[in-house]
Amino acid sequence: MNEKFFDLKKEKQDRILNGSLKIFACNGYRHASTDEIVAEAGISKGLLFHYFGSKLGLYGFLYEYAVRYVLVELGAASRGAESDYFRLHRLLLDTELAITRQFPYMLLFLEQAGEETDPDASGAIQPWLGKAEEAADAILAQARGPAFLSDADLACLTRMLAYTRRGMLRRALSSPKPDLDLWREEVLTCILALSHMTL
Repeated sequence: MNEKFFDLKKEKQDRILNGSLKIFACNGYRHASTDEIVAEAGISKGLLFHYFGSKLGLYGFLYEYAVRYVLVELGAASRGAESDYFRLHRLLLDTELAITRQFPYMLLFLEQAGEETDPDASGAIQPWLGKAEEAADAILAQARGPAFLSDADLACLTRMLAYTRRGMLRRALSSPKPDLDLWREEVLTCILALSHMTL
């Protein structure tokens, strides 16, 4: 990790992180410009290059930071003894809400980065690629799903709920005044509806 960056005041760190996460999440690596990043973060381009060396350096740092942050949050959330499939999805949703309150575009950045086609960007994140998803999968591996669902059906349901959370989050963040509580309630309604359908 970049020790120089962590010498900055926390407020400035968060501005740089949130501005960078937003621009990369919305545009991908190739189409994210450093001009947009520094404008969103409220810093100079010189400062950006001082701490990260290049756009690629920033991207690699950001991905590692995001994965580490998500792993810590998921680790804290998974310490309970919950095994009900739908309650675990609620646990994941609440963990994602906490992450998104601090870093609104972090989860969308990780999703976008996982689909990145630029070879330099893909190479920069390779050591950490998929680790956040693996941690979420490990939580759900504890799940006791409805008895009549096969493993394949349960995997399909898990993907569907993940797509629902991300799609609704993307829609919420596109609003001029994102309402994360409303996002949670909408996703929770879907989880509860599915749980009632499988009773």
